[in-house]
Amino acid sequence: SRGVKIGEDDERGPGAQHQMFVVMEDLLDKLKLLDYEEQVLVKHNMKPLSRHYFVASPYTANNPGEQFYMFSVIAAWLITLCGRPFETPQEHDDPNATVSNVLSQLRALGGLVDFPPSKLKSGSGEHVCYVLDRLAEEALKSRDFIWKKPLYPSEELEEESVMEDDAELTLSKVEEMTEEPDEEEDVIDLEELKTRSNQRARPEMILESVTDSAEWNLEVERVLPQLKVTIRSDVKDWRIHVSQMHQHQDGIKTSLKEAKGYLDKLLEEISKTQEKVGSREKYINSQLEHLITDYRNAQSKLSEAKELYQQGSGGVTERTRTLAEISEELEKVKQEMEEKGSSMSDGAPVVKIRQSLTKLKQEIQQMDVRMGVVEHTLLQAKLKEKNNMTRDMHATHITETSTHTYL
Repeated sequence: SRGVKIGEDDERGPGAQHQMFVVMEDLLDKLKLLDYEEQVLVKHNMKPLSRHYFVASPYTANNPGEQFYMFSVIAAWLITLCGRPFETPQEHDDPNATVSNVLSQLRALGGLVDFPPSKLKSGSGEHVCYVLDRLAEEALKSRDFIWKKPLYPSEELEEESVMEDDAELTLSKVEEMTEEPDEEEDVIDLEELKTRSNQRARPEMILESVTDSAEWNLEVERVLPQLKVTIRSDVKDWRIHVSQMHQHQDGIKTSLKEAKGYLDKLLEEISKTQEKVGSREKYINSQLEHLITDYRNAQSKLSEAKELYQQGSGGVTERTRTLAEISEELEKVKQEMEEKGSSMSDGAPVVKIRQSLTKLKQEIQQMDVRMGVVEHTLLQAKLKEKNNMTRDMHATHITETSTHTYL
């Protein structure tokens, strides 16, 4: 199977739009050879593929979501059969990432990808059929599968059975039926037969039938099956066949004489017409020779233009693919910027910060009050301690003076 370039339907002919039907049927045969029923359908609980499942046509039912998931699962399975690691995609995975991964694996296997990845998102079409067919072919190559020539069964010739015709009467049966009476029987007197016939020919009175017609018909219906005689033909009788052959030969000769005259006349007319057509063709060729040379020159220029167009289309497809990848990255960046902008424009965090500041201020004020109370208590404790110390000093001084006075 070969890759199909986009935008070349006119160059490929009117049957190009039906090519994907053929590719899809070949793909289904290859998948059956790879035993996809057991390894894919039973494993993922899927329905078997129809003959034209991945064909995009108005005459076939389309379900893009189901078809794309089936395409991704079968493509992942075929890639693993080729000996390359590939995780089976899920239904909630990003289709852009799945398509890009499949196409990168196809390029690594040597497949030609000259179409944008968005053509595979619909899950049907000639590009989907091409990708799966190419992967299936690579999987068969990895298994060392070789297509062999078909072996046709030998048909035994049946023996020709000779059909017997009940309506044909052989000469032998006729001879048996028309045998002469035995010699032992008495010979009929001709004179007596004549006299009897004359007597019967001249009746004395008119005969009238006294039989009822209804009874007569009933009797005829009752006896009629017994009166039928079926004489089977004898296959071994060659005399009838010889006479039939002579009759057919005479008919062929007479028909051949008539047809030969008509055929001779037709041959003369056809030869004359051929001569006229040949002379006319030579005259037309001589008159249109310069136009033919111009047409050939135009054909050569057209072929050169087609080559240039193909070269340019290859660069354009590569650039379109690069543009699609850049556009996908740009969309991701836009989504990130939108998320950041929405988070920055949201006033809920600011409100939370203000509420936290007010709580902090209140807590600071409470702490200031507590610190003032603690400082006041410390000051009082210091003053008390100082007073106690002065009292103690005074008490010691008084005791010392008292002792001195006593001495």
